[in-house]
Amino acid sequence: MTRSVRIALARPLRRLFDYLATDQQQPLVAGQRVRVPFGQQSAIGLVVDADAEAPEGITLKSILSVCEHWPALPDETRSLLTWASNYYQHPLGECLFTALPPALRKGRPAERPRLTQWQIVTGATATLSTNAVRQRALLDWLSGQAGARETSAVTKAGFTRSQLKALAAKGLVIETETKHQESTAENLPSPPVLSEAQRSAYEQLAEPKEGFTASLLYGITGSGKTEIYLHYLRQHLANNEQALVLVPEINLTPQTVKRFRHYFGERIAVWHSALNDGERLDTWLRIREGAPVIVIGTRSAVLLPFTGLRTIVVDEEHDSSYKQGEGFRYSGRDLAVYRAHLNQCPIILGSATPSLESLHNAASGKYRLARLEERAGNAAPPVINLLDIRSRPLEGGMAAPTIQSIRDCLARGQQALVFVNRRGFAPVMMCFDCGHMVECPRCDTRLTYHRKDRAMRCHHCDYQTAASAQCPACKSDAFKPVGQGTERTEDILMQQFPEVPVIRVDRDSTQRKGSIQSILSTVNTGRPCILVGTQMLAKGHDFPNVTLVVVINADGGLFSVDFRAPEQLIQTLLQVSGRAGRGDASGQVIIQTCHSDHPMLRQLASGHYLPLADNLLAERSGGGFPPFRSMAILRAEGVTMEDSIGFLDHAKQQITDTQIDLWGPLPAVIARRADRYRAQLVLICDSRTRLNQALKSLCQQLDQQKRKGSLRWQIDVDPLETG
Repeated sequence: MTRSVRIALARPLRRLFDYLATDQQQPLVAGQRVRVPFGQQSAIGLVVDADAEAPEGITLKSILSVCEHWPALPDETRSLLTWASNYYQHPLGECLFTALPPALRKGRPAERPRLTQWQIVTGATATLSTNAVRQRALLDWLSGQAGARETSAVTKAGFTRSQLKALAAKGLVIETETKHQESTAENLPSPPVLSEAQRSAYEQLAEPKEGFTASLLYGITGSGKTEIYLHYLRQHLANNEQALVLVPEINLTPQTVKRFRHYFGERIAVWHSALNDGERLDTWLRIREGAPVIVIGTRSAVLLPFTGLRTIVVDEEHDSSYKQGEGFRYSGRDLAVYRAHLNQCPIILGSATPSLESLHNAASGKYRLARLEERAGNAAPPVINLLDIRSRPLEGGMAAPTIQSIRDCLARGQQALVFVNRRGFAPVMMCFDCGHMVECPRCDTRLTYHRKDRAMRCHHCDYQTAASAQCPACKSDAFKPVGQGTERTEDILMQQFPEVPVIRVDRDSTQRKGSIQSILSTVNTGRPCILVGTQMLAKGHDFPNVTLVVVINADGGLFSVDFRAPEQLIQTLLQVSGRAGRGDASGQVIIQTCHSDHPMLRQLASGHYLPLADNLLAERSGGGFPPFRSMAILRAEGVTMEDSIGFLDHAKQQITDTQIDLWGPLPAVIARRADRYRAQLVLICDSRTRLNQALKSLCQQLDQQKRKGSLRWQIDVDPLETG
């Protein structure tokens, strides 16, 4: 019987490909990278089965070359991704290649970048011209160093590679290569002493010797959950072991890295989307080679090729950023839990506002619940006040008592944070003569006005056009912005408080590399200022001198069609409220609302999350929603709504299991996006296994059926957005 090698390719196909290994090639193992012929081209593939039974009656092509003689993906990582492929109903090839850095996907060698060092040439006689100011400064800097310095240290000191090359050309410095070595940091400080409350929560966490355990650390904002993570890793992680710390946002990474590096030195490695290809490859190979690193990373770090993983921490475990929104729609948090199970190691899920799924798992005994309900140090939880803005005149969305509270805060030498969950100047431009509003020509939504750039932008498809001072429909001058965005609030606050810095923090203001670090440095000076921003400000930041938080409008999630909206609203409001009063001064929160009598907001004003979460869980249970039932959504998009609905109607007929409830198909809330018409079919079932089997069968049937080439479909398991 002829044997073949079964290969996965980075293609959206639910199948593997068989190839022959040549006699000259050494025996292959699963996880190796190979180059294979594919159509008229060649492609990088990953070995899934090195000893498969060759299909009969087919002449197989041979593998062209082997990229390296060791598996790029170790067994445990492949097991994780194989499970994820089956659970999230996504092609195995694309799942496996998601775990490779871009350089390896493109076929580059799996080699760490050259590590170069520079040092002064003793006795060099060349001179520098008077204009070579930076080269002279670099020469002086190198002269003051003890021995050779790495290129990264030179650039970090403010010099460039071109300046180094210029000095080398004159014979003043010499470049040498050195091997990568893991530094053994000594005399690192111990983490801060835990308070009594922190110690109590710490002792409720499972120890690594117990094998796989999942602990949910519920700690109110400012309670010092990070200190507990630091103590846990220092206490339980051996010098030759690896750990993973997941954070939801790239903008949270710098401050988290700074704190961890202070206690663990160069053992800290970073992983996020802003790294360039060389940096990603270097970090990936360092982890693959078994270096005893503590990786701090965003969602995709859970897919890294660890070989000695012994502890996992998921900070802000409730955050929606852990769910991939396109393509391979995995949950970084849920994969982290499964990975801990594979490694038989502990995982800690931390949050001040845990997801209802995690709280349900704790209540059912799957997770341990550790509670930390006191703030660290002398800080006390902020006082939350609801300010009813019905019938009140507003300036920039703010009522007079709100503006006065900001004024009083600044007068005390403190800082204020204003939360506006919409970027841009205004969400709508409207003509007050004819009622015309500017809509996106490609989406069923309106364009947002960005006054800084004099542009109208769609936040869904990135369409952009120049803003006009006149109504495009009737040419009237009564064409005005309506509603609040971060730019408008920033503008009003600069007028009200011209002597105080107003710092806007949103996706538009933090696009440049290093911009968020610059903003954080300004705020951390403690000098009076006003922060204006979106949800980027609600996540994990520690501003000791912020004593006032203002929420411009809290009503957005009260009446949403999405069953998760109340949970997400409460989490956002409590998280942003938690930025107030984290230092010695007490904190105050003002939540502006037109529904101050709403039971959920009134309960939220107490500042206690768990009773609110219990109420929401009771509602979910009564309505038959997750986490009490399992849910998936089949989404389709085509050039017409008839195409999308028709495809989903046909798919609905393929599902014969009467235990699965089917809702729809229906158009999505934003039915047209980027000139594609979107619809969805919701599947919900009491049994997760039963639902998974039905989805697998459905995917196989849909793959075999002919459909219009322009129509695309995808499965979203455990969706966070149901609209």
